[in-house]
Amino acid sequence: MTAVLVLVFVVALIIGVPVSIAMGGAGMAALVWGGSFSPLLVPQRLFSGIDSFPLMAVPFFILAAELMTGGRITDLLVRFACQLIGNVRGGLGYANVLMAIFMAGISGSALADAAGPGSVIIRMMRQAGYPTAYAAALTASGAIIAPIIPPSIIMIIYALTDNSVSVIGLFLAGIVPGLMLGTSLLFVNWWIAKRRNFTFPLQRPAWGQFLKESWKVFPALLMPVIILGGIHGGVFTPTEASAVAAIYAFFVGRFVIGTLSIAQVPRILVNTALMTSAVLLVVSMASIFAYMLTVLQIPQAVSQYIASLGLSPTMLLIVVSLFLLVCGLFLDTLPAVIILVPILAPLAQNAGIDPLHFAMVVILNLTIGMITPPVGAVLFVITVVAKVPIFTLARAIIPMLAAEFLVFTLIVFVPALTLWLPNFFGYAR
Repeated sequence: MTAVLVLVFVVALIIGVPVSIAMGGAGMAALVWGGSFSPLLVPQRLFSGIDSFPLMAVPFFILAAELMTGGRITDLLVRFACQLIGNVRGGLGYANVLMAIFMAGISGSALADAAGPGSVIIRMMRQAGYPTAYAAALTASGAIIAPIIPPSIIMIIYALTDNSVSVIGLFLAGIVPGLMLGTSLLFVNWWIAKRRNFTFPLQRPAWGQFLKESWKVFPALLMPVIILGGIHGGVFTPTEASAVAAIYAFFVGRFVIGTLSIAQVPRILVNTALMTSAVLLVVSMASIFAYMLTVLQIPQAVSQYIASLGLSPTMLLIVVSLFLLVCGLFLDTLPAVIILVPILAPLAQNAGIDPLHFAMVVILNLTIGMITPPVGAVLFVITVVAKVPIFTLARAIIPMLAAEFLVFTLIVFVPALTLWLPNFFGYAR
């Protein structure tokens, strides 16, 4: 059965089958081939994979982001970032990164940020005179900040997969690494803008107009504070926080800013349902694949082999990071978390590595994989949005990738960067 599971999965990936379908098909094929399991296990495992109360946070966070986008709050964020720093050399590049940081606290999805506000800022940079490939590369690099700064869909899935960490702990652990990613991209933009002489400044608005725009944006920027503060204060659970976020997004868009109309709500609900279905399909299909891995004792075999190497905690993190880097080239982030975390997390705990630190190493590594070929999902979204060939985009993104890998290396070797906020609020081990 092991050979069938691996063979079907690999062949399906090679011929271009979506990863979720490849995992589900491989798990079903192995289950049926063995003959010792009832076919009824298939629907049972598919359903049990998504039969989780904490998983309800995913559609509500997606809905909150869609309400923000539908209410044109994301447009206000883009304009605010441009007005804030668009008047200096490379200003729109800085605004691009700031917009990515702002949006990260709202959407939690790299793909949503790349396809939505990313398309707006790319168009603005192109019109201002920036090379399209550079604008697209900077946008793609900034989009992956979304799964790192809370709220984050990937962190919710990780917490469901590894019971040794909490959602709020992961949310807090992601703040500093997310801001470090943004800072590294700001530095790259400064270096490239100076080297290529990007002098396309925007006119600074009058102070009255700037303050008016800032007032409109302020309620949107409060969303992460409300989510984290409410969870930490015990006002609501992480799942309930997602519903609060959706209600808050509707209230801000409808009554505070006034840009969200009731006529937009049906379309927003449909978009939310489609995006949620895609996420739940991945989780459901990955659950049957992970179940067959467990039945065949593949995780146990891998764990025993790595444990037999007698690696120090630091060397274990390096080996795991290299392994995840390779996996990230071929697997989407959510399936990789569901499949690999049950194998790797126990190893880290046995080696004395803090679960939150290890979680951030895994999440950051796999998230960076979203902008690395050949299966970088964000790259493919940006190529469609910006109409840039994939090879051109892959070359342009090299400096940004180098900066983000430097941040990742710091996170691996300096656990305090990840753990000091969870420690301060009492969520680290």
